[in-house]
Amino acid sequence: MEKKKPAEQAEAMQPETEVTAAEETVSQAEPETAEPADSALTELQAKLDALNDKHLRMAAEYDNFRKRSQREREAAHAEAVAYAVKALLPTYDNLERALKAETADAEYKKGVEMTMTQLVDSLKSIGVEKIAAEPGTAFDPNLHNAVMHVENEELGENVIADVFQQGFQIGDKVIRHAMVQVAN
Repeated sequence: MEKKKPAEQAEAMQPETEVTAAEETVSQAEPETAEPADSALTELQAKLDALNDKHLRMAAEYDNFRKRSQREREAAHAEAVAYAVKALLPTYDNLERALKAETADAEYKKGVEMTMTQLVDSLKSIGVEKIAAEPGTAFDPNLHNAVMHVENEELGENVIADVFQQGFQIGDKVIRHAMVQVAN
């Protein structure tokens, strides 16, 4: 191997020193550029979180709006059905009276019974039900309207003795309370 002179050795060492100095410059520049990059990343992450939160809130608000609209449509439908049924209830009452009336014409009675059956089936098809109000059942002020009171030892306390007018409901909504006579 050949020995290098001190000047050659210095020259050979100089490029390494320059590289080292360049590395130092780069390593010094990295923290300066790393800090702005970190702050930019943090800022972008904060914007992303804010937009994500805004999106989630908007989605929840839309879901609440959709559910509220559905409830309002169902309530409007129930109100419309109740309004239409109230208009038909006098017809039901008249058919009920016609069925209780004595008649010698069997065909007439059969026709009234068929009409009443058809009306009741039509009411059931739109969700309207009769309120249970037979004599002997318990009186419920939420469903029944007590118009008379009678003392009867055969019947218990707060029991329906007689029904004057049938009541109707759609779901939990009462369209017309049953008009009843209450015992004891």
